[in-house]
Order: sequence, then C-alpha cells, then structure tokens
Amino acid sequence: MHKGLIVQKFGGSSVANVERIKNVAKRVVSYRKKGYDLVVVVSALGDTTDELIELANKVNTEACEREMDMLLSTGEQISVALLAMAIHKLGCEAISFTGAQVGIITDTSHTRARIIKINADKIKEELKKGRIVIVAGFQGVTLNQDITTLGRGGSDLTAVALAKELKANECEIYTDVEGIYTTDPRVEQKAKKIREITYDEMLEMASLGAQVMQARSIEVAKKFDVAIHVRSSFSNNPGTKIVKEVKRMEDVVVSGITLNKTEAKITVCDVPDRPGVAAKIFKELSSAGVNVDMIVQNVSHTRQTDISFTVNKPQLRKAIKITRKVAKNIKTGEVLADEDIARVSIIGVGMKTHPGVAAKMFEVLARNQVNIEMISTSDISISCIIKKKFAEKAVRSLHKKFGLAK
Repeated sequence: MHKGLIVQKFGGSSVANVERIKNVAKRVVSYRKKGYDLVVVVSALGDTTDELIELANKVNTEACEREMDMLLSTGEQISVALLAMAIHKLGCEAISFTGAQVGIITDTSHTRARIIKINADKIKEELKKGRIVIVAGFQGVTLNQDITTLGRGGSDLTAVALAKELKANECEIYTDVEGIYTTDPRVEQKAKKIREITYDEMLEMASLGAQVMQARSIEVAKKFDVAIHVRSSFSNNPGTKIVKEVKRMEDVVVSGITLNKTEAKITVCDVPDRPGVAAKIFKELSSAGVNVDMIVQNVSHTRQTDISFTVNKPQLRKAIKITRKVAKNIKTGEVLADEDIARVSIIGVGMKTHPGVAAKMFEVLARNQVNIEMISTSDISISCIIKKKFAEKAVRSLHKKFGLAK
C-alpha cells in the first residue's frame, strides 16, 4: 500500500561512522517497508566539513570561495554513496546523487548560495522505479555548472526545499538530540523537550543561535507550509513538530532560550556625528558580503559618537579590515574588536501580549552581576550581548526565572 512521500534528512552526527550509517540504512528501509516513497538527504560524515576547512586553511588562509565549494561539496558525496551501499546490503534499491545531478540550481554566491529552482524530474523518475533516492545535502550548481554550497546547516535547506518541490507528506530532520529543547541541554540539564513550536519561534531560535536547524530552511518551510518533524536518529521517540500555530496555555510567555558564542563585536570610536557616516561603514561591509547583526550607536553631545556592531567570528578578520579602511577615510578614532562576547536571547510568541518581559530579563541579569553591552528586540525575542564568561550562568538563571523546567 502506497502511503505517500517522506523526505528524511540525516545530519553529520547521524552518519559519523560505519555503525551509524548502517543504523540510518535500517531506519530508511523500515519506512520503505511500511509503504512510503523516500527521498533521503545526507550531510557529510561527522566533522568532515570542519576537517576540509582546516585542510584548506593549511594550504591557503585566503582560499577563493569557488574552490572552497569545490572542496566542501565532496564531503556529502562520500556519505550518499556509503548510505546507498548500506541500503543495497539490506536488499532495497537505492541510488545516490549530488545536488548538481538532481538539478538543485542556485545563484552564484559561493559558500552561501541560495536555491533558485529545483528540477526534480530525475528524482521522480527514480521514485517511479521503486528506488530510495539519496541526495547530497548542502550543495547545488549554478547555471554555469559551478558547484556551490548553501552555507552552514545547508542540508536542512536541501531537505525542506525538496519536500516543498515534491509535495512530501512530511520532512523529518534527524539529529543527535531528541528534538527542540527549551534551551541547550548541555548548558541546562533541566531543559525540556518542546512538543510543538511555531515557525516564527523556531526561525527566531535558529537565527539567534539554537544549532538544531538552519534559519533559512525554516524561512522556506514557513513560506510554503512544509510540515517538519525534528527527531533523534538514535531513538524512535517522537520529537518536535514545527507548525504554523500552536495551541498553548495563556501563561506561556517564553518558550526557549538560546546562547550564541560565535559572534564578535566591533566598535568604531569617536565617529563624527553627522548624517551618512554610519551608512558609509555599513555599505562597504555589505558590498563585501559581511553580515552585520546588532548595531548600537551612542548619541553624544560632543559631536562625536561610538558605533558598535556584531558580526560572525569567521567574518571578523574581513570586517575589521574594511572597517579600519573606512574609519581612516572618515577620520574616526580607533577600531576595536572584542571576541570575548556571547549573545543570550529569550524567545516566545507570548511576549506580544505580556508586558514587562524585558524588565524581568534585565532584572535576572543584574541580580547575577551580568553587565549588558548591547540589546536588540523583535516582536517575539529579546537579545543581550554579555561577556562570554557569564553566558551559561545567564542561561540557567533565565531558564529558571521563566519557569521553563516545568
């Protein structure tokens, strides 16, 4: 009996060694035997991507991005072939493809490409033949046949985009945790698994540092209403469903807390306080593809002001170089970098209707002698930049204060 199509994605930790690859094969085959058609998206084995980046850095610390994509895309090619072999061993038909082979067409932004379209005919043909189709995650190809990668966590995006394109019943994201938690269980042991979470909350959590899913994949899921189930590849327990809206008790204000230690802060001192100066700095950064996140400008009475902003650590060297160049031209004071920071955020749709959430957060941090360096807010989140050494203490205190262990 044909039950429909499921897209399954297995992350690097789920296929980290031969034993785990065989386990994934067993799980996939068990779904096939229940009557499902399957498209399986796989990440590179374990820490392969990090190892390839390290290798590239040893050869050339400023390797061009096209060649980085050429290198990094090989990781997934290994895992899809091995998984296909493991499924064959269990007596099922499977075929593996790279992103380019299944027609995942992207723009030309190497190392962070966006999917333009997917030509899924090849996948549909193979499914008709009764095969399990295994696709390399995290990669695509430009119209000029250049291989591209989709940025960190890009296999999630591959899976969600394929689920949308193939009109799958569900997109299952398998990882090494049981689902989405109220905060990182490694930081706070009392963290609880969330049964259901909205696209909006998950998008906010992902972009603020929860490492379970890539933010861009949630954007696509939300836009096309793709049903996502995040679960563990090491157990059969249900995980977390990511859905449009969640029926919740009125008093749930905060649903999760995230911690991000991958950012750095740049401060430009003594900036002339006149129109267009900030625009010059951020225009140059944007042209060079540097993503600026939080920005704080201190208004001053001395006709001079300080501007601070955060960037991702891997982009820090590039950002500092550009900022110093612009700073010299507009005659500011010195440009300082601080890598010793962390971002702590609270997220929840309930914040919209509950006043005083920010005050409660600041109160908790103050009581723990944690100084706030920058603040940013959205409809459903509040983020603070603090010193890294206080980060985990802050998460635990906030988790307790907002009753998330209940």
